[in-house]
Amino acid sequence: MSNDPTLIEAARHGDEAALVRLLQTSQPDMQRIASTQCMSSADADDAVQETLLIVYRRIGALRTVTSYSAWLFSIVRRECRRLMRRIRGQVELPADDHPIFAYYTTPGLHADLAAAIQSLPDKYREAIVLRDFEEYSIAEIANDLRLTREAVKSRIHRGRVMIREYLQD
Repeated sequence: MSNDPTLIEAARHGDEAALVRLLQTSQPDMQRIASTQCMSSADADDAVQETLLIVYRRIGALRTVTSYSAWLFSIVRRECRRLMRRIRGQVELPADDHPIFAYYTTPGLHADLAAAIQSLPDKYREAIVLRDFEEYSIAEIANDLRLTREAVKSRIHRGRVMIREYLQD
């Protein structure tokens, strides 16, 4: 990956020309990553476009210049996963060894919890999985789902209430 530290630092500090140049030099790397992470070339192109927009908007939030490559990779990967979920029309549940299940030691509760989450309407399930399993921030979920922060919080709350009701029955 192209990691010109001075270019990244200038872009982080609001230099528009540096940001444009950084995006231009990073685009081939984004395309390469997306082509290995996405299901189709069309999805890879979409993921690259979304990644360019995210980097453009959030470059100032990058903590260190040296983490640029990892940050870029994680954005591309997340965009590919988001596109895959949209195509499938579903949200995948995490594996049995996901850390969130470590809190539940009651036998059978894992299966009940998974069934409760699967029983949710798609819009609530997606918000719950992104927040509680993927550990996205409210802002990231709002951006990914193209919702307001309030709508995301509402979906998470309602989804959790539905899960609680499911488990109480």
